[in-house]
Amino acid sequence: MGNSDTKLHFRKAVIQLTTRTQPVEASDDVFWDQFWAESSTAMQDVFALVPAAEIRAVREESPSNLATLCYKAVERLVQGADSGCPSEKERQIVVNCTRLLTRILPYIFEDADWRGFFWSTVPGAGRTKRLDEDADDDEARPLAESLLLAIADLLFCPDFTIQSHKKSSPDSAEDIRSIDSCEYIWEAGVGFAQSPPLNYVHDLNRTELLKLLLTCFSEAMYLPPSSDSKTLNPWVSFFCSTENRHALPLFTSLINVVCAYDPVGFGFPYNHLLFSDSREQLVEQSIQILIATLEHEASSTGTEPTPTGPDNLFVNYLSRIHREEDLSFILKGLARLLNNPLIQTYLPRSTKKIQFHQELLILFWKFCDFNKKFLFFVLKSSDVLDILVPILFYLNDARADQSRVGLMHIGVFILLLLSGERNFGVRLNKPFTHRVPMDIPVFTGTHADLLVIFHKIITSGHQRLQPLFDCLLTIIVNISPYLKSLSMVAANKLLHLLEAFSTPWFLFSAPQNHHLVFFLLEVYNNIIQYQFDGNFNLVYAIIRKRNVFHQLANLPSDTASIQKALQKKKKSGISRTNSTEKGSMEGSTPAVPAEPGTLKASLEATPGIDKITEKSQVSVDGTMVAVPHSDPPQTPSDRNIGAAASDTESNSERDQEAARSRLSSVSSTAAFSANPDWVLSWKTRLPLQTIMRLLQVLVPQVEKICIDKGLTDESEILNFLQHGTLVGLLPVPHPILIRKYQANAGTAMWFRTYMWGIIYLRNVDPPIWYDTDIRLFEIQRI
Repeated sequence: MGNSDTKLHFRKAVIQLTTRTQPVEASDDVFWDQFWAESSTAMQDVFALVPAAEIRAVREESPSNLATLCYKAVERLVQGADSGCPSEKERQIVVNCTRLLTRILPYIFEDADWRGFFWSTVPGAGRTKRLDEDADDDEARPLAESLLLAIADLLFCPDFTIQSHKKSSPDSAEDIRSIDSCEYIWEAGVGFAQSPPLNYVHDLNRTELLKLLLTCFSEAMYLPPSSDSKTLNPWVSFFCSTENRHALPLFTSLINVVCAYDPVGFGFPYNHLLFSDSREQLVEQSIQILIATLEHEASSTGTEPTPTGPDNLFVNYLSRIHREEDLSFILKGLARLLNNPLIQTYLPRSTKKIQFHQELLILFWKFCDFNKKFLFFVLKSSDVLDILVPILFYLNDARADQSRVGLMHIGVFILLLLSGERNFGVRLNKPFTHRVPMDIPVFTGTHADLLVIFHKIITSGHQRLQPLFDCLLTIIVNISPYLKSLSMVAANKLLHLLEAFSTPWFLFSAPQNHHLVFFLLEVYNNIIQYQFDGNFNLVYAIIRKRNVFHQLANLPSDTASIQKALQKKKKSGISRTNSTEKGSMEGSTPAVPAEPGTLKASLEATPGIDKITEKSQVSVDGTMVAVPHSDPPQTPSDRNIGAAASDTESNSERDQEAARSRLSSVSSTAAFSANPDWVLSWKTRLPLQTIMRLLQVLVPQVEKICIDKGLTDESEILNFLQHGTLVGLLPVPHPILIRKYQANAGTAMWFRTYMWGIIYLRNVDPPIWYDTDIRLFEIQRI
């Protein structure tokens, strides 16, 4: 009964606030205390009892009351942070104020006139109770700063969010101002050896405070997408500055909580159904805070780094992690969590499956981007494969689901980043022995085979993935010089892609489609020139499909032939069958589209491959030398494609790429019309010399063996190819070109919209931002 009375009192206070036309004095504590001092109000109840319409009504009709409510709630948090919340009643007030502010802040942010409210100074609202030496500064401290510092203090508050090191008694309670929060890091791991005992209540309180902190940071959602990289989030800037004395211990606590988390827990089946896991909620909130704070610095790409490192201390600390044991702890933690959904047991649904894999991928990306030591550590051993396999699993699973296009992009971006490093290509030669539940053909081979076969998403995904084709093929080009031996399944997959992309109608239907053929030819050339000895399966596949290469070399370019080819465009031009595919892997399920009604966040268009990569040439000693961008801007028809590699899109093509991604059509470039000059401009540069020479030498030899021995079995032909050689017969090897990922303003904006879209959609209980006027992206129903 008491609980319903509490709700009734709270609801009455809300009604009083919305119906009072006269301002309520800030000194009227009896009125304001109704909102937080009576008893605990659950987060769900706060959302139910404070409806959106009423918050907006107060904002429009009695703004001074909304301002006072915010100010009083922040004041109570500041008082709690100052006193250290020694009593249960004070802790309850802090939790209630936290929940109320989490509810109200989005409605402050959605109104442009109110957005500056928290950054203005409230008369007489200085934190005068603070230390004396800070008094001058505190008098004029904006409300936002007071709130952020109070949250930081409360996250290291003994017996509220951390275990007190002293015996608890009213006299010996630890002074929150004097404690060294570096001794109270929440979990063992980076820079901290002791693992404090798990405390369910502390975890819940931390989660509540982090939810409010994330809501503070979410002002970014209410600003439209902007390519201006200088617009920084003021909430993140201040919280991650030297003003926050807890920045280092909090950053370390968040990293350690995430990377130490083991969802398997007690290790016996169905344990997640028997116990509620307060740590999982804390991990989810922690990783979202991390990606929101680390996004901040990405927007300043291209500026000169300062000698002391970035102003954002979270980015600064992340970039300086260097001890082997710390890097290993982070990598093993991320790999354990990313591999969690791949765990297969004989008892259905007996192990817990985490849902925050997209945040994990963003965090992994941030680590690689900001800390090159971490990237090199990842690639130093085969541990990188523990990241690769789950990424391929997620991408394969999401390929048919339009609501997970963002997941497809982040996964492909990570693979592109890794593929720019030689060690990644070398590591891929490790045999693949796992049994992962992916609906791809069963094969025996290496991780490289898995990565190549996974490219079936090009021919079996939905049309919105088309902007990613260039990226996907660039990954294969980057690793191709290092692949020692492709399996027959992977070799057939590579030739199947060429068959699909080299049909005349596909080549003629859009201005950039021929680039895909250039990429694939570059893959074959790299393998033939640098890894011929072990790749007899690919050589055999090329010989079997030699007609594809002859047709490419003899591609008609007259107007009549072009029109005739385009007439055949009645169905989707990419062949979606492959006769060589066998059964899928054990435990796999086919990729399925999103359920009708699923919510998804819109995304910014991704820049073209030439905007997000930088060409490097591999020199004789294995070092990379950047290839300068010396060519002036040219039209697609006369652009030079050097060293048998396509330069991909010009600016005009990039606009068409964006249009393609939005209209989700194979050829939405309606204004484009293929003509003979355009076809000849790239046809004459198709890098077919190496392959034609190979066919010229080997085809007669293979045909002779078949006739002489009456062979119908391909094993003897493969045996012949395995022991054959083309030394001295092929053209001089071309230099290896690697296209390394290069950050730019376009990708920074894409990451911002993707990250906040994920945070919006994952926080549905309670729905913090639901039905507010989000400007950064659109929420759409499928």
